[in-house]
Amino acid sequence: MFYIGIDVSKAKLDCSLLMDVTNNKRKAKVVINSKTGISDLLVWTNKQHVPNDQLHAILEGTGVYHERAAQALHDAGVLVSIVNPAQVRSFAFGLAIRNKTDDMDSFVLARYGALVQPQIWIPPTQEARTLQALLKRREAISHDLLREKNRLEKADSTDTPTLCRKSITDSIQFLNEQLAKIQTDIDEHTNSHANFKEDLELLQSIPAVGPQVSNHLLAIVHNHHFEDADKLTAYLGLVPVQRQSGSSVLGRSCISKAGPPHMRAILYMAAISATRYNPHVKSLYLRLLERGKSKRSALCAAMKKLVQLCFGVLKTRQPYQENYAQVS
Repeated sequence: MFYIGIDVSKAKLDCSLLMDVTNNKRKAKVVINSKTGISDLLVWTNKQHVPNDQLHAILEGTGVYHERAAQALHDAGVLVSIVNPAQVRSFAFGLAIRNKTDDMDSFVLARYGALVQPQIWIPPTQEARTLQALLKRREAISHDLLREKNRLEKADSTDTPTLCRKSITDSIQFLNEQLAKIQTDIDEHTNSHANFKEDLELLQSIPAVGPQVSNHLLAIVHNHHFEDADKLTAYLGLVPVQRQSGSSVLGRSCISKAGPPHMRAILYMAAISATRYNPHVKSLYLRLLERGKSKRSALCAAMKKLVQLCFGVLKTRQPYQENYAQVS
């Protein structure tokens, strides 16, 4: 197997093909970030006597610019891995590589692939990508609407010209209409796909899991592949991280916060409700408080428990049961 690290930017792809893992001999090439560029890259690798089915490409998951390249490589029969940029940077420091250039980053990615053997990426379905895009658009509109409402509040408290105030109110009206429209599009999209509709019914059978939590979690599990609940909670940044060494370093444990922050914010509000209305989460929350845990730590554990329950109903294909294995 040959490993090629690809450092992705909006305009170009810096590539390092690792020819020999033992002595780190490599060859470099730069192509444009497009389907044509990927075709040129594969022509070049074939000239290096590296067939597509013997090539493993490693890319960082940065924004959206890696998605087109990853899909094109996968369609061409290349194995693709999309890795966490923070982990790759730590790997570079472990190799005593301090320089950070596009060329060096691609080389580090190739070595990371050869030594770590990251998980192979499986592209999500088109309907899963569409759901994720719709949810991101809804979130963007919600943020814009909140900003406009804050501007209107300030306008009401100051001597704001009538024309400016009207512009703000018109914008709020437009954004409200757009928010309603995008929510209708989301509902129609999920209802038109049987697998989405069934998954939403399973998720919403869990007390404290409403449409917002279920839609966002649905997009995540259908755009990624998680073997078990622990992998899902780790992706969402809900696993505890300890900082202790000897007798001098006794740091407080905290969650990793490695995943999407908007999802943790949604789960936090759901967990507050779950501590009152979900029997499994409530019993865990109260038990941790009795042990002397802080409310914040207990809520973090409640968030993790709620995600585990969600993964459980999706895996077993059975709705939530209040009296099922009430142990943490």
